[in-house]
Amino acid sequence: MVSGTFVEVAAPARNREAGTAGTAPASRESGWSRIRRLAPPYLYLVPAVVLLVVWTYQPLAQTFVLSTYSWNLVPSTPMVDVGLGNYERLLGTPELGRAVWRTVVVILGMLPFTVVIPVAVALLTRRVRGRAQGVYRALVFAPMLVAPVAGAAVWQWLLDPSAGAVNRVLGTDVNWLNTASTAQWSIIVITGWHVVGFAVLVVTAGLAGINPDYAAAAQVDGASRSQVTRWVTLPLLSPTLAFLALMTVLLSAQWTFPLIDTLTQGGPVSSTTNLYYLLWEYGFRSHDAGLAAAAGVLFFLGFIVVAALLTRLAARLSHHDD
Repeated sequence: MVSGTFVEVAAPARNREAGTAGTAPASRESGWSRIRRLAPPYLYLVPAVVLLVVWTYQPLAQTFVLSTYSWNLVPSTPMVDVGLGNYERLLGTPELGRAVWRTVVVILGMLPFTVVIPVAVALLTRRVRGRAQGVYRALVFAPMLVAPVAGAAVWQWLLDPSAGAVNRVLGTDVNWLNTASTAQWSIIVITGWHVVGFAVLVVTAGLAGINPDYAAAAQVDGASRSQVTRWVTLPLLSPTLAFLALMTVLLSAQWTFPLIDTLTQGGPVSSTTNLYYLLWEYGFRSHDAGLAAAAGVLFFLGFIVVAALLTRLAARLSHHDD
């Protein structure tokens, strides 16, 4: 009786062990099956990565190679290998330092249009609701939809020294675009008029993402509206402001390029020639492709360093709604 029971109990145990041993190889996933299971998410990224390589990294590599040659863009003219000579020549030109300073002036001049004014407008109009909100946003964003060349033509008429509306309103006869002391600031104001609407909508979106419970709790504790704005709203809006500041630093000179090319061509006496326009002059006025490529590489590396520093600084100073 005992031995029979032992046989009956032990037999299923042996069967389970045999079954487990038999199914173990089947449960192991082969390397190819694992790849097929994990590959689909990465396959969706392949088109984007290919386009990024073709349209971004490949031109960057070609620009670096071109920066080591001297060439005048004429196909029949041979390219002469000069090594780092273009970089030495570029760093030795006084125009580079002046262009860097003008770019800094453009960035500082654009910050009120991309940060200060948008914050003020968004705070003053955040209680607008209904149809009025849609109309207001459309009117604010409208300048961004105007082509820079078309906007430049209108502003050229407004700033005309003899019959322009600006001089009539101010009672002056200033030649805004052909005077060295005013041309740069005229370009900054026109560019700011183009981008301020976009910045306002970005700030408005940032305000909409702030939980209203924080302001309500502060008001319950006796905080005034200005105190809520100063100590609650603006700190929680800091990631949005950091984003706008980063865009201003990296893109201001690029935003001004079509206006400079249309209205001043870098003048008068190079007073509006910033980094981007200087690069264009090297390539398409002087026909010095190697020097223009060297300038492009240096500007690219410089802006990468600036972007990294600003991103790190913004991460430290920003307050997030957790």
